[in-house]
Amino acid sequence: MVPKIVVLNGPSLNLLGTREPEVYGTTTLEEIEAMCRKRAGLRNLDLTFFRQTNHEGFLIDWIHEARSLNAAIVINPGAWLATSVAIADALKISQSPVVEVHLSNIHRREWSHNESYVSKVAKGVVAGFGYHSYLYAIDAQADLLAPR
Repeated sequence: MVPKIVVLNGPSLNLLGTREPEVYGTTTLEEIEAMCRKRAGLRNLDLTFFRQTNHEGFLIDWIHEARSLNAAIVINPGAWLATSVAIADALKISQSPVVEVHLSNIHRREWSHNESYVSKVAKGVVAGFGYHSYLYAIDAQADLLAPR
């Protein structure tokens, strides 16, 4: 059976490529999705890429859907990293391995971006490598899901 993985994206990530390119780079979310699909294929993972939402409840619904799919989760919660106990709780309830991902190094950012509720329930965090952060997170999930 091929392991399943879902990629979830929070607020304002639909603006990648044009939003603060000095922080987030010039790669669009669509380009990141294509790279993630390629990497998942190379790692023999069944990937579902939930594009992006600016609505917290939708993200929570997607986390619940990942649970029903028995899928591991890669999540870029965006600004919700530091504000949403509800997202962290949904991830905890999912009982799925979670890897939190960020394009920028959240620990070098303003105080509101460097304390993450999501990190408290994630297996690990990949941050600061631009679009490569997503690819490293997929690799981490592939390793976590590999039979021992």
